[in-house]
Amino acid sequence: RNVRTYFSQPMRKKRRAKVRVEKARKIAPRPAAGPVRPIVRCPTNLYNMKERLGRGFSLDELAGAGINRRFARTIGIAVDFRRRNTNVEALQQNVQRLKEYRSKL
Repeated sequence: RNVRTYFSQPMRKKRRAKVRVEKARKIAPRPAAGPVRPIVRCPTNLYNMKERLGRGFSLDELAGAGINRRFARTIGIAVDFRRRNTNVEALQQNVQRLKEYRSKL
């Protein structure tokens, strides 16, 4: 019976790391982990104390940060045109998040 060996594992690890660095360099100002997403609250009373990342920033949030919705996509900001803002604090929090991201570019 043959024993399966994984001598290629360390090199594969190096290769993956190199590819990650190249990808990050290629999409330079944008984040390598994917587009920036807003912080939203989970629905229903059971989970509404939890915060998580949403699908994309609403148009109101983008306008509050002074960013054009088409330009936002090109600099790595997720946009969800269906999302509505019902909470002023959450809107301000996400606008602040956008402004902070924009200052780091």
